[in-house]
Amino acid sequence: PAPPPPARPHALVIPFPAQGHVIPLMEIAHALADRGVAITFVNTEFNHGRVVAAMPSPARRNGETENGGGGGGGSGKLGMERNRIRLVAVPDGMGPDEDRNNLVRLTVLMQEHMAPRVEELIRRSGEEEAAADGHGDGWGRITCVVTDYNVGTWALDVARRTGVKSAAVWPASAAVMASLLSIPELVRDKIIDAQDGSALTQEAFQLSPDMPVMHPAHLAWNCIGNDEGQELLFRYLLAGVRAVDECDYILCNSFRGAEAATFARFPKILPVGPLLTGERPGKPVGHFWRPEDGACMSWLDAQPARSVVYVAFGSFTVFDRRQFQELALGLELTGRPFLWVVRPDIVHGDVHEYPDGFLDRGRGKLVAWAPQQRVLAHPAVACFVSHCGWNSTMEGVRNGVPFVAWPYFADQFVNRAYICDIWRVGLPAVADEKSGVVTKEHIAGRVEEVMGDAGMRERVQAMMVVAHESVQEGGCSHGNFDMFVDSIMS
Repeated sequence: PAPPPPARPHALVIPFPAQGHVIPLMEIAHALADRGVAITFVNTEFNHGRVVAAMPSPARRNGETENGGGGGGGSGKLGMERNRIRLVAVPDGMGPDEDRNNLVRLTVLMQEHMAPRVEELIRRSGEEEAAADGHGDGWGRITCVVTDYNVGTWALDVARRTGVKSAAVWPASAAVMASLLSIPELVRDKIIDAQDGSALTQEAFQLSPDMPVMHPAHLAWNCIGNDEGQELLFRYLLAGVRAVDECDYILCNSFRGAEAATFARFPKILPVGPLLTGERPGKPVGHFWRPEDGACMSWLDAQPARSVVYVAFGSFTVFDRRQFQELALGLELTGRPFLWVVRPDIVHGDVHEYPDGFLDRGRGKLVAWAPQQRVLAHPAVACFVSHCGWNSTMEGVRNGVPFVAWPYFADQFVNRAYICDIWRVGLPAVADEKSGVVTKEHIAGRVEEVMGDAGMRERVQAMMVVAHESVQEGGCSHGNFDMFVDSIMS
């Protein structure tokens, strides 16, 4: 008799539980599904609920509910012809009212609470496939774990214990990954402390020529926004570095033209970007907030070409009251139309009170959420005031929009160095030395400088061309992703 056909590849995808990580991992999942791979996408229960609630109505209606890996969550199977993505929820170990912006605590609890459920999912998938009565779920055995590097070593350990292939996704810049891989050298050169990674010097350094200048205090683990648990987080990241050699691949949401020097020095990091994050009509894309139905797009349609200042600071940035008001007044002071995303989780209470009369004057459009990729692609948008999260950085570059760079924490300071110093496609927002506030006059001035700089626009549009070429057939990122898919298909 002829041998049975090979099992269809089935990837278990695990993002770190923050929107800036869920979105690119979801796009990786879709790109795998496009190439015939079945996907089980594992979110924490908390984020699973947010992602499902923010999905388009037809996709939500098509979901089937089932037990999510023994954790009490649900999962939705989204049958999109051959593009099958099953959303599964597992507990993260935090209480219902705990602050999930405490990334250090969340990271530590994930290992204890998520790892057993994920291992159970993988083993159960094998049992279903082998069921003699043929009444499995039709998805087959999980054959590969694709994990966000930031999830930690436990996901790679689970893959090894269950005998499946593994790959790590680094959803930030290759330069930040390089800083992690260089920790032993940074310790040896007395740039950081061996115990907790804290800065031992204020002197800037470069890992190699043509890479961004980095400041020890701005390394990702040194500005996570929480001193408590610093040593724990650093040790966790260091363990991840040691696990890298066990990975079959490290996929990075970047492209060779953006970080040529980094990819040359660290060839194990494979560029597969820029990923088309957050734009799959009618499909789950990883957003945490319910979209407003076209409100900002119809507003943009009414604005002149290259006239609008787009302002968005990601899912973590929080300003104090004075800085929030100064930003509002600075946007008004530009005299230009602006589209400002003010997250629904930060407008409660008096911290984010708008200046007197600001809302009544209606100089700009304020929204709780925006389809960022579509916004940045709109011909009316001329400037992006950004926190420099990597997804936003790639989306701005991919659409040829220059930046006012205003980082908040983690990797965003290195991204600012790329934007302002290496690529020269933006200018930094600089706080006043005395007050520590980025003033309204400075904000308005920076916007004018960026919007009036023809050379800057030419540079960012040249990068846009290279970015698009990289993900097209024959491009470096496209080829790298195909190579990865071929490896998990075999």
